[in-house]
Amino acid sequence: MPKTIEAIYKDGVLRPLSPIKGLKKHQKVAITIEKPLKKKHPFKGLCGILPDDDAEEMLRIVEEEFEKVDINEW
Repeated sequence: MPKTIEAIYKDGVLRPLSPIKGLKKHQKVAITIEKPLKKKHPFKGLCGILPDDDAEEMLRIVEEEFEKVDINEW
């Protein structure tokens, strides 16, 4: 059964960003590598289908009006 996971490549090793359930220790797997298409804009989930340009404009306005916004606090 194919499974998509996110991993980071560092020092010649792919490391999953979260645990992978269903694998036994030392089990061999086949890996297909794909680069992410585009990082999602942080407001995408909050604004429905708002285009990135509009979301970036909204963030700019919020930052100007309400000082610096830490998106990680949302």
